Amino acid sequence: MAALDCVPVIERYLDEATRSLKLPPNLLGAIRYALLGGGKRLRPVLCWHCCTAAGGRGEDSLHAAAAVELIHAFSLVHDDLPAMDDDDLRRGKPTLHLHAGEPMAILAGDAMMAVAFEVLVERSAKPALAAALVRELSLATTGMIAGQVHDTLGGLPKGLSDKQKLELIHSQKTGSLIRAACRMGGICAYGDLMRSPPMLWLTQFADAFGLMFQVVDDLLDVECTPEQTGKHTRKDARAGKLTYPGVLGIDESRREVLRLQDVALKALEPLGSHADALRELCRQMAVRRS
Repeated sequence: MAALDCVPVIERYLDEATRSLKLPPNLLGAIRYALLGGGKRLRPVLCWHCCTAAGGRGEDSLHAAAAVELIHAFSLVHDDLPAMDDDDLRRGKPTLHLHAGEPMAILAGDAMMAVAFEVLVERSAKPALAAALVRELSLATTGMIAGQVHDTLGGLPKGLSDKQKLELIHSQKTGSLIRAACRMGGICAYGDLMRSPPMLWLTQFADAFGLMFQVVDDLLDVECTPEQTGKHTRKDARAGKLTYPGVLGIDESRREVLRLQDVALKALEPLGSHADALRELCRQMAVRRS
């Protein structure tokens, strides 16, 4: 299977999992506007292919993939709010607070976070599997929020270089959910991989991949247009936030992408051909233009 061939399956699952939620119609509509409105589906795709890389079936990870994407969608809705990044464009369309109002955007984000854990509990084959997945995703969610605090409100440890600050921020803000997606895929393959070599390899891959993805994202922010990215660009620099091009320069940032790509691919070597789709995805994300 090519790296992105699973996306239509994931899309159908997200649609099905949210269509019948017992929620007020306006809240459900807001959730589906934010969740089903496009995007790369990177995190659920990683979950699927890490499951197969660990010897499982991608279909067995769908509930975990959906839960990760629900958390990701919640984070985007809240990041876009006026009190945060105050964005009006997401995935090429108006952000949820402009579409449905700020109170509904806040509540829809809250609901998506809750629904993510509901999906894990209700759709896991065994209680032990649900518990392992809930633990992984809850740790990732708090890590992501901690990274957002560091990026937006400060509180970083003293004595760090600007590059070290960037790595800490994005290993949490971006990396936490990417790491969880990969590890949850591995858990779905075996039920519990916490101390096994495959989990170590998948985690090493995820950590390098997550930072690589962020460096590319920062490069796109200075090199591409809103039409290409589906969101406004150059806002972080104007807000005075640390970015990889701002700290390292564009050329060094590109070299960092190649270095992190090599680290991620090397981590997959012990997994053999089972990880071919992850290798393809890694190479695609290193050169993406949107």
